[in-house]
Amino acid sequence: QVQLVESGGALVQPGGSLRLSCAASGDNFRAYTFGWFRQAPGKEREFVASIKRYGGATLYADSVKGRFTIFRDNAKNTVALQMNNMETEDTAFYFCSAEMSLITSTLHVWSAYTYWGQGTQVTVSS
Repeated sequence: QVQLVESGGALVQPGGSLRLSCAASGDNFRAYTFGWFRQAPGKEREFVASIKRYGGATLYADSVKGRFTIFRDNAKNTVALQMNNMETEDTAFYFCSAEMSLITSTLHVWSAYTYWGQGTQVTVSS
């Protein structure tokens, strides 16, 4: 099992940057694939980015590609999401998720992940 705690959510202006962090506790951090998802009011939860276990291959939603970067620190048991050039459409509640065994075709599917944090609010507004 793994427990996830997100932090770093805040109010930021359009064009600004923000870094979200997900602290994971539990065993065998390296064996987990992690994902970031977000959910805006009245909308479904949507995939943002993922980073695979061991090799660390990344995947991004088209809407954030080139602006967001996901990375993991296996020594500190953390996964971060660096968000640059933010847009008002990035406003949402952001969740960190983890799963030990995922096939590539399900990396973007929220229901494929077992473990979830409580989330953190990100608001992009002037």
